[in-house]
Amino acid sequence: KNNNISDYSSLLKQAENADIILFGELHNNSIVHWLQLRLTKDLFKNKEGKLVLGGEMFQADEQIIIDEYLNKFISEEQLKSETRLWKNYPTDYKPVIDFALENKLKYIGTNIPIRYANMISKKGINFIDNLDKKVKDAYFPPIPFPIDKNLPNYKKMLSMMSHSNTKTNLGDYMIEAQASKDATMAYFINKNWKPNYTFIHYNGTYHSNNYEGIYWYLKKYDPKLKVLTISSVEQDNLDVLENENLNLADFTLCISDDMTKSY
Repeated sequence: KNNNISDYSSLLKQAENADIILFGELHNNSIVHWLQLRLTKDLFKNKEGKLVLGGEMFQADEQIIIDEYLNKFISEEQLKSETRLWKNYPTDYKPVIDFALENKLKYIGTNIPIRYANMISKKGINFIDNLDKKVKDAYFPPIPFPIDKNLPNYKKMLSMMSHSNTKTNLGDYMIEAQASKDATMAYFINKNWKPNYTFIHYNGTYHSNNYEGIYWYLKKYDPKLKVLTISSVEQDNLDVLENENLNLADFTLCISDDMTKSY
């Protein structure tokens, strides 16, 4: 974060001492996914198995299916047919899931079920009040949860929307939907972390950049958590970070913008 060149050993050492690692990825960047797997393997070895995995790519209502697969109760075909796997699962996420399977690690699907995020984006956060208590208890953080619409990342998202949407409630609703994802992921990370363990969480880099998003909510749930953040950016010039990529995280992976994409 001081804009100094680092090496992998420094990253690994700091990662070992973290309670939570938010590994911000570019979803279609092959080398990011490779480094996620490498860091996961090395942390597992160095921390003698005291590791919990989790990611944005699975949703909270899929947890029982993930658990059944990792306990070898169901086949991979059943996992594929009964969850909403992302299209790049075979190349980018399956290796980490396979590692969890081989080493009997927990993998937590942290994201809000997409149907609820979609509803919030159309009707606003108060829509949650209409849901059954069992649903709210199972798939959401404690309600109500705070939403700071003035956080820079949320304001930036609003500025990227069409002018017509920002003049209506749709702009606020989109921020509320994004915040509901961040709050839910942070909640399930915190719920499944254990003292002396490290929870490594794989998420889109925008969910944790600038120490906002998931990070912001984690600190709300437990200010004492030691959270390490990693961001990923693409640039033409790898010698120095561009101004817009400074101070995004504790470590920033600066990757050539012609890196192979998985989709």
